[in-house]
Amino acid sequence: MKLRGSVGEKTFDLFNIILLLLVSLAAMIPILHVIAGAFSSSQAIIEKKVSIWPVHFTLENFSIVANTASFWSALWMTIKILLIGTSLNMFLTIITSYPLSRSYLRGRRFILLLILFTMIFQAPLIPTYLVVKSLGMINTIWSVIIPGAIGAFNLMLCVTFFRSVPEELFDAARVDGMGEYRVVWNVVVPLSKPIIMTLLLFYAVGHWNSYIGPLMYLNDKSMQTLQLYVYALISRGRSNDLMGSASSEAAMTLLPEALEMATIVLATAPIVIIYPFIQKHFIQGATLGSIKE
Repeated sequence: MKLRGSVGEKTFDLFNIILLLLVSLAAMIPILHVIAGAFSSSQAIIEKKVSIWPVHFTLENFSIVANTASFWSALWMTIKILLIGTSLNMFLTIITSYPLSRSYLRGRRFILLLILFTMIFQAPLIPTYLVVKSLGMINTIWSVIIPGAIGAFNLMLCVTFFRSVPEELFDAARVDGMGEYRVVWNVVVPLSKPIIMTLLLFYAVGHWNSYIGPLMYLNDKSMQTLQLYVYALISRGRSNDLMGSASSEAAMTLLPEALEMATIVLATAPIVIIYPFIQKHFIQGATLGSIKE
């Protein structure tokens, strides 16, 4: 049975479809242009022949970027922050969410209220910087990991999901002699794969795209992350560093904009490639946590 059968409803649906297609197209055109430029020759870009499809297809731009030591240094720093940060995020979020999801925890409502307060009113940048500096974490990876070790929104999402786990499972585990920590890792975690995959995606993307934290706390050039590297490449004219790694003949034909586009594509590709494999868990985890019987 069709829920929308009148002329007005069909017109409204058609209008929404066209509007959403136009908005999606407007968002995709710049992305496609960057991808096309990364795979196009410098001559084609100079002649403004590149739109959303590569012209004079070439991998030379990626080859130059891949031979640049500063790019790999920034990539390794970003991966290190992502792995350590995401692992710590997940551990702290899970062990904090479980007790807050149990109704018998005293003061639970007050603690949740404090967490909700931090979602609405976040700490200003200057006091946060002074705290990080006083703890001696400047120019260390902990300066971009510890301040956001637990995301308030992710914590609330995890708490909501854990509440949906039947209480009878916890009672059965305790009858079998399990302590609370074993209940968490042997019962709760295996049943919470959707929400765990969702939070993994949230935290991982957050670390990968982090810009403000590294900009404030990582002043040492050797600790530059990939996002800072891309920013410096585009805004400070550091494309010469990339062109310096090319041969003299190739450098004369290379265009800085083409190298910048190739770097942007390489910096974005890992998350884009990984996302389709966990999209199913992401959608399931984002919806199950809000369902109550």
